[in-house]
Amino acid sequence: MKNKIILFQNQEIRRTWHDNQWVFSIIDVIAILTKSVNPQAYWRKLKERLLKSGNETVTNCHGLKMKAVDGKMRTTDVANIEQLLRLIQSIPSPKAEPFKLWLARVGKERIDEIENPVLAQERMKRLYEQKGYSKDWIDKRLRGIAIRQNLTEEWQERGIEHKKDYAILTAEISKATFGMTPSEYKEHKGMPKKSGKNLRDNMTDLELIFTMLGEKVTTEISKQEEPVGMPENKQVAKRGGKVAGNARIEAEQEIGQSIISDQSHSPESLLTS
Repeated sequence: MKNKIILFQNQEIRRTWHDNQWVFSIIDVIAILTKSVNPQAYWRKLKERLLKSGNETVTNCHGLKMKAVDGKMRTTDVANIEQLLRLIQSIPSPKAEPFKLWLARVGKERIDEIENPVLAQERMKRLYEQKGYSKDWIDKRLRGIAIRQNLTEEWQERGIEHKKDYAILTAEISKATFGMTPSEYKEHKGMPKKSGKNLRDNMTDLELIFTMLGEKVTTEISKQEEPVGMPENKQVAKRGGKVAGNARIEAEQEIGQSIISDQSHSPESLLTS
């Protein structure tokens, strides 16, 4: 499962599903509980102190790669719920008790979502609502996530396994649909390269619609033709994207304006523009 962000009192904590359990970035938790200006240094000192005292919790914590502020995947120490609860006992903080309750809730949440995937979609919907997105936009974004998931599952069926290959195929669809790769699209919208922000979270309704169309058509072509290897899958991606690209051009002719926006559509960007 990909790295994800979860909120505690509107503050972000990185987490990922690893070894059949949620694990969380220890540094993110420390930053929230201590308000330290340097949570990395705080964690180093705390870890040294706990190791000297023979604390087994620290020994069992290990590093995983998670997306850092600069957008790059960097190794950071993580802990599961049980380990975090033990660590919190060593961190004096008025937020300790509400954080413990929050941990218990998010631990149960993942189990519930496995049994009923609709719950995961509802949780994501609430997060977008908290960020200020409109209901219509959220509906399209969630539908786009489902279509994207179907596409990645289809690619897996075709033997595509590596993230870089997913990125290459996605770029082919995007180029055929919008004339730009995702990285070029971000630059077009003025999104900082190292911000780590999601391009689709900054798309307009119409941009999302044509993104979905390109990916859905690619999925359907792939299911029909069952391409093998990257060259064949790239051709299918181009064809799926071309269908969406042709539809976009025709739509632009009808409405008299470009569907490709050079503005970031996120509520945060709209407030600061």
